[in-house]
Amino acid sequence: MTDPSRDSGHPPVGFIGLGNIGRPMAQRLVEWPGGLWVFDVVADATASFAVGGGGNVHVAGSIDEVAEHARIISVMVRDDAQVRDVVGRVAAHATAPTIVAIHSTIGPSTAAELAEQVAHSGVSIVDAPVSGGAMGAATGALAAMVGGTAVDVDACRAPFGAWATLVAHLGPVGAGTRAKVARNLLHFVAFSAVGEASRLAEAAGVDLALLGQVVRHSDAVTGGPGAIMIRSGTAPLAADDGLRPIFTHTRDLGEKDLRHALELGAELGIDLPLAELALDRVAAALGVPHDEEDR
Repeated sequence: MTDPSRDSGHPPVGFIGLGNIGRPMAQRLVEWPGGLWVFDVVADATASFAVGGGGNVHVAGSIDEVAEHARIISVMVRDDAQVRDVVGRVAAHATAPTIVAIHSTIGPSTAAELAEQVAHSGVSIVDAPVSGGAMGAATGALAAMVGGTAVDVDACRAPFGAWATLVAHLGPVGAGTRAKVARNLLHFVAFSAVGEASRLAEAAGVDLALLGQVVRHSDAVTGGPGAIMIRSGTAPLAADDGLRPIFTHTRDLGEKDLRHALELGAELGIDLPLAELALDRVAAALGVPHDEEDR
């Protein structure tokens, strides 16, 4: 695929899908030197761009119009069906070369399938789901997990930099989505753990709002679960690995604290299935399983 930035360091960009996250992302591109083309099926979503964008921003009347003018097109729509529809319409009307960057969280195989389907049209795909929510979008502090060729990803770095402070190239098309699936697994398993911990704390007479303040404060200091995601693999740590004594200490503290939680749960009649599972698996998760020590 030819680099669409070859003729200009600032190719015209498009943004399709201006919802809670898409709109602030696009808003941070209104001064993009190559111009910005925006579209949403909800007319109200484009109102601020029509009023405040000046001559640099163009509110398109259709996806087709965005495809005709923009060479890097961001897509932030709801689901796989909408993504497939948008990509198909872009491929039918785009001028080659055009890159479509899919920011929606889609199925693990969808991006690669679409890349193959539209390759003949001169359109290439990068899957670039984001993490950081509406707050990150508003402040330009999102993280983008990107899959695609090095040429296409490099072409996207500058416009992505308007709304992201981390653009991580994870591998070929589809790698960004697979990373987002794993990232969201952590996110929502943690939400489930919040429910379990809250039930335990509530039964123990703890003020949940104040406990929430404590959790947010301490996670901001320690980095939360992401703080231990510093290994390059999931195999048990070697005996001479410098992380092994640190993670062994963490494992021992964690198992102790999980046993205390289970003890309190038994005392209060609160079922804690996630705590039981964590007690069984935290050692392996840290790379310091007990069976390695027994060999």
